[in-house]
Amino acid sequence: MTDVESLAATPMGLRPADEVMRLERLGSLHATRLSFVRSLVRQMARQRWQISRVRFDLDANGNGTAIYRLQTPHGRYHGVMFAQPLDDAQRSDRVIAEAWDVTFGMVEGDVDDSLLEQMAANVPLQEAGRQHPRVLVLSRANKSLRNFSHFVEALSRGDQPDPAWLTRVGYLYRTTAVYGNGKFGIADFARLIDNPDFRRPFSAQMAGVYLLRHFSIEQVEHLAACRSPDTACRLATELRRYLGIGNSTGLGMAPFLINHPQLIAQWIAQRETALTLALRQMPEEADRARLMALTRRALRHFEETVTEDAEQSERNAATVAALPDVLTWLSSVPLEPDLWHQLVEWSARTLPLEAQELINTLLIELYPDQVDALEDRMGVVENLDLEPDMPLIRLRQLIETHYGWALAHDYDSREGSYWFWYRSAEKEEPRLGVRHEEAGAEKEMPIAIGPRVARTHQHVCVFLETHPRATVVDFLLEHPRHKEVVRRIQTLVKAPYGDIHANLWHRDMKPMHLLRTKLSFFGASRFDPKSDRWVRITLFQGAPLVEELNAEPEDLADFDDWSFPLEPAREGVTRPFHGRSGEIVE
Repeated sequence: MTDVESLAATPMGLRPADEVMRLERLGSLHATRLSFVRSLVRQMARQRWQISRVRFDLDANGNGTAIYRLQTPHGRYHGVMFAQPLDDAQRSDRVIAEAWDVTFGMVEGDVDDSLLEQMAANVPLQEAGRQHPRVLVLSRANKSLRNFSHFVEALSRGDQPDPAWLTRVGYLYRTTAVYGNGKFGIADFARLIDNPDFRRPFSAQMAGVYLLRHFSIEQVEHLAACRSPDTACRLATELRRYLGIGNSTGLGMAPFLINHPQLIAQWIAQRETALTLALRQMPEEADRARLMALTRRALRHFEETVTEDAEQSERNAATVAALPDVLTWLSSVPLEPDLWHQLVEWSARTLPLEAQELINTLLIELYPDQVDALEDRMGVVENLDLEPDMPLIRLRQLIETHYGWALAHDYDSREGSYWFWYRSAEKEEPRLGVRHEEAGAEKEMPIAIGPRVARTHQHVCVFLETHPRATVVDFLLEHPRHKEVVRRIQTLVKAPYGDIHANLWHRDMKPMHLLRTKLSFFGASRFDPKSDRWVRITLFQGAPLVEELNAEPEDLADFDDWSFPLEPAREGVTRPFHGRSGEIVE
């Protein structure tokens, strides 16, 4: 029996849901080696995926069409990019935007002239288009104008851009949506369930973003060569790696956490399993040294992270202030078999939440041989089952045992019922309203699970007073509106990480914590809130490049070591010798 199988048989080793699923803790999570960007890059390297450019018809302004082929051992895909002129007045990160600098789709199979024509007519329209069913991923992105301009100007002179520009904003493009799973007529996720390349959650979407990153590099080099063919040079390898892809996202991400509780439970359970596996290892001096090195790197990463958001700045500063104490602790405590347990217990008593979860993330990073097998366990077949024959008194016991957090809140006070969630008529996107001040509460979305469980519990208790031997179906025949909540309760007592233990109506509820929960599993870094309701992050910063995917197996450990990327030293960025066309001369 492997460590993973052993742990699955003894789930008592995992942290309790009442600790893990608190909203503020979820909002303090960091990306781990199980994040979707990390697992995708490992998969591409292990299986030696090949990415090649098959079309690059861009004009001197960088507008046109580019197509990249992605060849795996099991299939062939193409990323089709459409770059078009965009007036500055039209450039917006809001979901209501109707035009973007780049739109793209990732297609299963080959792209012939007929399919390309169909995509050219519809992909730039995004939601308004009629998308082809072989399109797996549909997305759009806008330029970071200052970075783009700086990069083109520097490369056209034959100079390398200042790395500090990428520390401030870690990308040339940021996406405003990356659609998959059947949205707007593209391929449904069911098509990928048996696909060995993209059966993991969000892996196809992350592959599309990775292709966009490669396109951004080639496009900016193309523009530099067009501007000054005699002096232009290519981007240095260190800066290519440090270049990520941004993402701008808002409240539209929040309902996913509520509407897919079994999937969220699976993600959290695998992360908690990874942590428990790490804690079970007997540390050696090399492990201690590695953890200290990772801690120093994370410390510098957070020192370099730039955000204008006051609260996030304070959280980052608190993490930076705490990490020297972690290093001191690690260097002074004797090496004992339970050292990692001691560290986690000490951090829980001493450190702020973000620093606590950072320590957990770094412990997971230490043990790839034990942890990485979990990456194939991030998916789950979702089905909320109803047990109609369950004695109703048993359902009441389940609620009181497993949903005590939901019963503990006051949902009637002004503070406890401050927010309501609704869907905007403008773009059918989730929004927050103030219940006692704004209209529309009668159209509320059922995002807050706590008050729904509390109401169900109240009705169950009343029903039992007159029907003490009733079953669940007896109750539901008289109270059919509670069916969805009952199914959820009966199912999630077996998946305890599925519900967030918070009152999502409360005035103090921070929607940013919801966004960060999901983004941490994507692999987000440089978390930069722009308000309490939308955030910019960076994906793939520090990741290996397309030309580096075919590393030798013995090099995979170093290949995969790119968490918490750091700004390259200015003097360490090479300035390659260029030819007249901007071509590298070896």
